[in-house]
Amino acid sequence: MEISYFLLGLCIFSYFYGSVSAKSTCKLKAKFNLSGYKDVEKKKVVIGGMFPVHMRIASTDGNTSRLPVSSGCEGFNFRTFRWTQTMLFAINEINKRKDLLPDTDLGYVIYDSCFTISKAVEGTLTYLTGQDEAVPNYRCGTGPPLAALVGAGGSDLSIATARILGLYHFPQVSYSSTCSALESKFQFPTFLRTIPNDKHQSTAIAQLVLHFGWTWVGTIAADDDYGKYGIKDFKEQVEEAGVCISFSETLPKVSSPEDIQRIVQTVIESTAKIIVVFSSDVDLSPLITELLQHNVTNRTWIATEAWVTSALITQPRVSSLLGGTLGFGVKRAAIPGLQHHLLDLDPYADDLTEEFWETLFNCTLSYSKALRGVPDGLCTGSESLAQLNNTYTDVSQLRITYSVYKAVYAVAHALHNLEHCEEGKGPFNGKDCADITNFEPWQLMYYMKNVRFTVPHTGEEIYFDDGDIEGFYDIINWQFNSNGEISYNTVGRYNGSAAPEDRMTIMNDSIVWNNDMLEPPRSVCSENCRPGTRKGIRQGEPVCCFDCIPCADGEISNTTNARECILCSEDDWSNDAHDACVPKIIEFLAFGEPLGITLIVISAFGGLVTIAVGVVFIVNLGTPLVKANDALLSFSLLFSLVVTFLCSIIFLGEPQNWSCMTSQVALALGFALCLSSIMGKAAVLMLRAQALKAARAKSKAAAKAAKAAAEAAANSGSPDVIVTNTNNNIDAGVGPNPEVDALTCAHQRAIAAVATLIQAIACTVWLIILPPHSIKNTSAQNIKIILECDEGSVVFICCIFAYDILLALMAFIFAFIARKLEDHFSEAKCMTFGMLVFFIVWISFVPAYLSTRGKFMVAVQIFAILASSFGLLTCIFLPKCYILLVKPERNTEEAMRPRAKPRDGTSTGTSASLNTAATEVTATTASTAIDD
Repeated sequence: MEISYFLLGLCIFSYFYGSVSAKSTCKLKAKFNLSGYKDVEKKKVVIGGMFPVHMRIASTDGNTSRLPVSSGCEGFNFRTFRWTQTMLFAINEINKRKDLLPDTDLGYVIYDSCFTISKAVEGTLTYLTGQDEAVPNYRCGTGPPLAALVGAGGSDLSIATARILGLYHFPQVSYSSTCSALESKFQFPTFLRTIPNDKHQSTAIAQLVLHFGWTWVGTIAADDDYGKYGIKDFKEQVEEAGVCISFSETLPKVSSPEDIQRIVQTVIESTAKIIVVFSSDVDLSPLITELLQHNVTNRTWIATEAWVTSALITQPRVSSLLGGTLGFGVKRAAIPGLQHHLLDLDPYADDLTEEFWETLFNCTLSYSKALRGVPDGLCTGSESLAQLNNTYTDVSQLRITYSVYKAVYAVAHALHNLEHCEEGKGPFNGKDCADITNFEPWQLMYYMKNVRFTVPHTGEEIYFDDGDIEGFYDIINWQFNSNGEISYNTVGRYNGSAAPEDRMTIMNDSIVWNNDMLEPPRSVCSENCRPGTRKGIRQGEPVCCFDCIPCADGEISNTTNARECILCSEDDWSNDAHDACVPKIIEFLAFGEPLGITLIVISAFGGLVTIAVGVVFIVNLGTPLVKANDALLSFSLLFSLVVTFLCSIIFLGEPQNWSCMTSQVALALGFALCLSSIMGKAAVLMLRAQALKAARAKSKAAAKAAKAAAEAAANSGSPDVIVTNTNNNIDAGVGPNPEVDALTCAHQRAIAAVATLIQAIACTVWLIILPPHSIKNTSAQNIKIILECDEGSVVFICCIFAYDILLALMAFIFAFIARKLEDHFSEAKCMTFGMLVFFIVWISFVPAYLSTRGKFMVAVQIFAILASSFGLLTCIFLPKCYILLVKPERNTEEAMRPRAKPRDGTSTGTSASLNTAATEVTATTASTAIDD
């Protein structure tokens, strides 16, 4: 705003001033109150300087009833006073040199900017005018030409002065204005600096934060262009890399206890352990004081070059707050002779030095002030500066001081090049040269932009790259000893001109952290998500604040802070930690495991028992019991049971294509042969039972007719008729003729063969079209790959085993109908019980099979096969073996005959007794006829 007012006044003044003579219209518009140094008498060229010797301007009453007078300054700054003395030292050193400007004595005009824009503008206008008052757009002085302005301290001050100086192409060389906005040659065409651009520093701080893995950072910036631009560049770089800003506060330029208290509260409440501060020491000092009062600790501060070595910050007890601070300092160098110059001051030389002396020793050099009561009384003027431990005399960290030194030498070398320009080889107006005693600022600006020189005593080569120098920094660590004394240890370097991977070098082991920690502090909103988890963003919070969500089963994360979990392949599964995919457990019912061995033993035992039964039958092949109801079907039934027992073994082991086909087909054909054999035997028994039932009915009718005839004859009185009781002999002699059997042995065998052949044809078609095959089942259980057999076609498998069920139903129905054929051995009842066991086993198998997974499904299936096979073997053949082996005396034709009919007249025969029934029935009929 001050600049806008100035430009407006400039236009008005120029308008009126151009129409009348300068002598008649010049008048004083305001009274400036400037302090500083001036030496222009008998000098050929004058160099300007501007330093914030005071920290602020004094408050005013705002009285507008008198001539405006600029405010005074307060808060003497010993550090910046050293910078001022360095400029004086450099000019004196140059004036003594014979190789640099040997014929030119440099003068100087140095003003105090009081760290305030308005004061910087006042000083600039006064300097340009050449008088003690400002006359805009005119140089009223008659002294030596002005060379350049060294200053003006902070970035805000330099921006204000650079806008004015840029109007006249007046060179300005800054020693501490690092704001990146000043790189714009469109806005600031004549601005140069001997301190790196803040773009380098912002990048350096960002790389430091990333180097230590800090993702939760607080920022504090001064309310000026230096703070705003610096923190803006820093934020852009770290946020792009995934770092989050916990808080961002602005330090007030004018003292504001409320704002300072608010910032302190923010720092206390924040969980961020790293705080980046882009500010000058003057602006930061009130905050440090307040933080010390609140005993804030356990924070690591990142300092910029403006305060990283400032004694103004190092207050008593500051070690608990700022211990372990890391910061970036510009190049440091020793300047021989400077300390002697600093100590060799005449306190009575000028007002500024007098104020310095009085402030330093807390006394006064004025008798009038002494009479008013100064705490330590009157100064002698001979006090020793060397005995004081003061930032003014401390030359151990000459960084900004060295930058001032380089700025003065840059102007001197540009003047030297201007002075020694060879006629006809100059850069102006057709190779003209400028006159050192009467040159224009824009002429010197040409030489300033192209200057290249080596700094005395250090050997550093200086040149301006579009107004800037290389971005080189020392990384400084604040380390305190047991006495609270601070040392600024260099623990690394940053070179902005190097390749990105080589820019920063830092010695981690050399760093002492806050509270003497050995490891770098952690500053994260949320702890890192370990492998096996992923980041879950919290709604409404920065991306650095997240929850660690465990990966689901089958998913992994093998990196820290993974955003997503990775799905394992079908053949792999996540381990317990969910940080690696491991092969799934391959499961199948192996031969060697206990369950497999048990099933093999049971299967083998069943097969051996079945073979043993077959041997017993072969040994007793000619006996009535074995011959009854076709012995060949009995052997086919035993063979099928052997097949079913042994095919269960094929279900064990790792499934292969051949084993899947063999096991399913063998099981289907084995049960088909078994059930068709039972069905053939039961069909014959059923038909015989029906025939016997019909014969009984016929015999009973004949007996009733004979009895009626006998009773009629008796009633007629015939003496030749003898009535006898025939009820007891009716069933005893009733029996069918062998030719009555509708199914012979050949028919039974044909039934079994045809039924089995149908199943064989179906299985063959199944194997040709969609055969069973082995598969890896990865969906049944997450952590396992189940090796199992795929049926190939659900339709085929259902049809094939539905056919077996049909055979079983028919065999059960036939056997159930024939169950009343009774003799000493009832085969129909045995088959009925056997089929009941078969159905019970397989009905129980279905829910058990569906409720199991993996190898236990195979075990359930094998148990069902074995149980049904043992059920048929036991129910059908155990009674026969009992007679053949234990009761051989019952294995006779007599024993196979029907038993005596019960008193209720119900008696049945069996297949073994029916062969003799026909003869007895015939005899009974003949006897009845004789009686008649």
